[in-house]
Amino acid sequence: MTMRPLAITGGDCAGIGPEITARALAAFPEEHFVVYTNRALFARACAAAGVPVPDSPNIAWRDLPLACPVEVIRPGENQAATGELAYACVTAAGQDALAGRVRGIVTAPFSKAALHLAGHTDVPGHTELLARLCGREEATMAFFAPGLAMALATIHCALRDVPDLITEPRLLRVFRDFADALTRLHGRRPRIGVLALNPHAGEDGAFGDEEARVLTPAIAAAQPWADFEGPLVPDTAMTPAAGADRFDGFVAMYHDQGLIPFKRAAFVEGVNTTLGLPFVRTSPDHGTAFALAWQGRASAQSMVAAIRKARELTR
Repeated sequence: MTMRPLAITGGDCAGIGPEITARALAAFPEEHFVVYTNRALFARACAAAGVPVPDSPNIAWRDLPLACPVEVIRPGENQAATGELAYACVTAAGQDALAGRVRGIVTAPFSKAALHLAGHTDVPGHTELLARLCGREEATMAFFAPGLAMALATIHCALRDVPDLITEPRLLRVFRDFADALTRLHGRRPRIGVLALNPHAGEDGAFGDEEARVLTPAIAAAQPWADFEGPLVPDTAMTPAAGADRFDGFVAMYHDQGLIPFKRAAFVEGVNTTLGLPFVRTSPDHGTAFALAWQGRASAQSMVAAIRKARELTR
């Protein structure tokens, strides 16, 4: 029996989405895909980049409308039409995943600024958009690379808002989603390090009380799902001297606390994954790269890794 296809959303077609999608599709000739994009605009972007559009019986196309003539679109710029197209692609793919027509979604990057120009000012990113589509207030953002995994307790928010968002219910949701994913990937009970919010893990309350008041009780409550350890001093937890190799993954308290070390170690091969949805969703760990748009210079390595991870998680 043929496995259900993977959905691929082409991202913001004014960026590198079409180029990296075309290159990545070509790397999986035996896989079945459904590609969500405006096919004429996708082809125009690929032609400008000198990248052939894959032509395979294993690839189906969901050709979504563009709100303006294809010729009007300018590479490397935020535009309402490409923002609306990207929004429509993710929404259509998510609906098909919920209906069981595809087994998972791989999303090329879109621009939040372009979505806002299209009127979708309440969409912080893919993670939140797909969570809402599935009836969840929030989902868990996690990143995977060979030998490294990172989940985020908070995602797209101002740094000043983070302490108030670090609550025990939120942490338990992230801990459980991450533990479930790591258990599926490794086939065993995982060991997970939890980074503290404050410098020196709060230094016994000298730099904040979130570690004692919120993190420690949440870590204790999460032990049925995995071996959680922490709160760990954030600036040393991922070093060899601190024994980082004993962990299958880490939970960071805020976006840059987790993604600065992750992208430093694995920018090319990193995969962004949304956990806690009724279907798998992965994406590259980079953005639209407007400065490289339609030039044939963009690397598809992270997009290839995202497809590979989606295949792994949906097997």
